[in-house]
Parts: sequence; structure tokens; C-alpha cells
Amino acid sequence: MIPTIEWHGKYVRMIDQRKIPSRLEWFACRGYEDVIRGIQKMVIRGAPAIGVAAAMGLAMGAGSIRTKSYTTFRRKFKKIAGEMLLARPTAANLRWAVERMARLVEDMKTHPVDEIKSALRKESEKILAEDIEVNQKMGKNGQSLVPDRATILTHCNAGSLATGGYGTALGVIRAACENGKKIKVIADETRPWLQGLRLTAFELMEEGIPVSVIVDNAAGSLMRQKKIDLVITGADRIAANGDVANKIGTYQVAVLAKTNKIPFYVAAPLSTIDPTIKNGDMIPVEERGPEEIRQFRKLEIGPIGVHVLNPAFDITPAGYVSAIITEKGIITPPYKARIKNLLE
Repeated sequence: MIPTIEWHGKYVRMIDQRKIPSRLEWFACRGYEDVIRGIQKMVIRGAPAIGVAAAMGLAMGAGSIRTKSYTTFRRKFKKIAGEMLLARPTAANLRWAVERMARLVEDMKTHPVDEIKSALRKESEKILAEDIEVNQKMGKNGQSLVPDRATILTHCNAGSLATGGYGTALGVIRAACENGKKIKVIADETRPWLQGLRLTAFELMEEGIPVSVIVDNAAGSLMRQKKIDLVITGADRIAANGDVANKIGTYQVAVLAKTNKIPFYVAAPLSTIDPTIKNGDMIPVEERGPEEIRQFRKLEIGPIGVHVLNPAFDITPAGYVSAIITEKGIITPPYKARIKNLLE
């Protein structure tokens, strides 16, 4: 598996996912501002990976605060945390990680500042280790839903590159293969960043798991021809009622799956579930710049100045989701009550 992000001495480095598959290149973060830039510019992406990056960025930012006063440290840390929260608005794991780090600062208010800084570094390392462990548990739980010799459609990238390691949707696929099942994967190319073509196909080929790439528009045709047995995706945020925010295009895949009577599964850690969001309509959907649609590798392929709509995510209502795979088990409808019970 590819190490998505790690501490490198006093600094953080992350694989620059914009460069894959042409080359593997580290993006060095020498300050928390670099981590924010990495999240915003798609150097690192995927809700769990963004959460890990946020935690490491906050630990690095805390280390740069020059004071012995807890009050001053807390004030400056809160400012850094506020900036981190604005990096990307949709992924729940970012807020979850920021709030977890902020609670640690509050809980250690009687400790020396240097001790708090050290604890924040250790907490970020713990979040990374936990994420890998959670993904492996999800994979073990979810692989029971995958029949032997199944062909699985997945959208975007929900592998080790989207997490601390192992993956959510691809973690389920990995676990099924490790359990001896003969699996084939079809990856949507996933416009406009082509995460399916560049990242998912790259990860699966590296591990010898059979994968074919299709254009996003081909999913319905293959379903109609009964060439797809199930769909597994990740999630960036899940509402309390089971509505799912994920990469743009997920909703139409879910609708097609339901129409063709194909199971549609979502694999996500409990940290992706946001119990404060009642339904998907309340989830903020990030709108990104027009150049992502108009340009390809900085070459203009559309009319200059054409108006562009570029939502990065869409909402799949819970009624289209067959089950949600988590580290604590598989959640099936009715989601609202069962999600609440699992989080308590």
C-alpha cells in the first residue's frame, strides 16, 4: 500500500496525488499553511486522509506557537484550527479531527505548553494508526457482502490514497481478495479529476487486482447488460438519516443501481457520520473553480469564458443505499435509528 501521509522529522509530507500515475512525488509541508494548501489544491484528498492531514497540520501549527502561556497558546491554536476548518467544507472527517485535537488542548489546560505540543503530535500519530485499523475492520466486515467472482463497480478513489492506509471501498475489495474471492473491478474514470482512472486503477494494478476503467457515462449500459454485480463507494459525509455525500456522480450511479436491482454499498468510518446533520440537504457541497472543467493539464479545451458549474460532491438519499459498512458492523435500513444506536 502507498503511504498517503506521514511525519518526516518535524515536518509532514504527503504523496502528491495530482502527479499519480506519472510519478510518485512527496509534497513537503513545513508549516500548517502548507497542509491547508495541500488539502485545498487536491494534493491530498479523500475524507479520512483529509482528517489525518488536518490533525498533523494542527500539531505542526501548535509547534510553531512561541509562548509559555496556556491562554496565549490556546488563543493562537484556535485561530489555526479555524483556518484548518475552512480548507474544504464537505468532508466530515476534517471537522472531526479538528474538534478532537481542540478537545485535547482544552483537557490539558493545567499542563505546560510544551507538554501539550508533544501530546498533539502523538494524537495525530494515533489518528493515523487508528484510521488504518478502522479501514481493515471495515474491509473484514464488508467483504461478507461480496460474492465470489463478483464484478464490482466503484466511483472515485476510496483506497489507501484516500485514507491513512488500506482504504474504505477498496479496503472491502482488498479484504475480499485476501479471503480468496476472485474479484474484478470496474472503475468509473470520475471526472473532472479522474481519480478512478489515475488513482483507483493505479492502486489495484499495483496489487494485481483485475481492473477495467470506463467513462462515467458507461455505467448504466454495463448495468443493463448485467455486467456489474454490486457497487461500493466511499463517502465524504453521512447525515444522521443515512443520506450520503460523495464525489459528484455518485448519485446517478446509485439511481442506476436501484433501477437495475444492483446492491449499492457505502463504506465509511463512523467519523464520517455527522449526527448534527439531519439529512443530506443540510450538507454543504463544495463548488470548485471552472478551470477544472474547462482545462485539461492547463490546456483550454472549452470556450474561454464559458460559464461552468462544478460541484465537487452530490447527495445520495438513503433510500438508494443498500447498506453502510463501518468498522463496528454493517448498517442496514432503517438508518436513522440504527446509526443513532451505533454512535451511542
